[in-house]
Amino acid sequence: MAERHDLVRFDWAMKKMLRNKANYGILEGFIEVFLGKKCKIVELLESEGNQEDYADKFNRVDIKAKDSDGELFLVEIQTTRYTSYLQRVLYGVSKAITEQIEKGDSYGKIKQVFSISVVYYDLGHGKDYFYEAKTDFVGVHEHDVLQLSEREEMSVEQIARGDERKYRMEAKTASDIFPKYYLIRINAYRKVVADAMDEWMRFLKDNSIKEDTKVPGLVEAKERLRISSMSKEERLGYERHLDAVDQEKDVAKSYMEEGMKKGKIEIARNMKEEGMSIEMIAKLTGLTREEIEKM
Repeated sequence: MAERHDLVRFDWAMKKMLRNKANYGILEGFIEVFLGKKCKIVELLESEGNQEDYADKFNRVDIKAKDSDGELFLVEIQTTRYTSYLQRVLYGVSKAITEQIEKGDSYGKIKQVFSISVVYYDLGHGKDYFYEAKTDFVGVHEHDVLQLSEREEMSVEQIARGDERKYRMEAKTASDIFPKYYLIRINAYRKVVADAMDEWMRFLKDNSIKEDTKVPGLVEAKERLRISSMSKEERLGYERHLDAVDQEKDVAKSYMEEGMKKGKIEIARNMKEEGMSIEMIAKLTGLTREEIEKM
């Protein structure tokens, strides 16, 4: 089946093109497919990804979007390995929560935050490519999920507006209030394209979209994210971005290889002190005879 391949990478689209209101439908489709949640993005809020200076790292792009219900969506793409990545995700969500209210405000003003991380390296160990984390209070003895009462955690504003019925429909358990985390591991995707999520994964991994796609977000992406539609200046910026991403990966790989070699050298040194033969040390560590003899 024919596919369109002349499309920009999703990280570049987030960095430059999805910040245009005319392209919000791409982000809305992405959220609908992966979260199963239809939303209407009304604005993008200030985030680290908006910073356009030297410190703006090429290996990470993020968007902080607000929908018509006031809920927040943090979408982040990480292309190279990052130490304590999940802790940073936690920090970002915590910050997004605390920034919603000021001193003296009712806690009922806090809207739910959805964190979506798209990582292009092998984060953790697992068989799946898509993971979800949510909070529920589960009985230690009865194993039941604690349900909210009809007016639990309602804000003064909601009560005054008579929004109780709407609230009861939307917030039934703690997971409807607490943040939800979604982790998309691109390198772990191996499936044949079979459904909407597979089509999105194919786009995230290979920048390709089926010509006859009906998937939310990809219909718009197929038309709006064409490289051929870029101006000369935009294309040069995109090419610089691709070069920078490759450079970041090379640097990260070099650091990893250097660290692994240092570890091998330390092991080999200990083996040599224990009297093990150079031949055996070389076989076990992969170091050359010359490298071992210099120790």
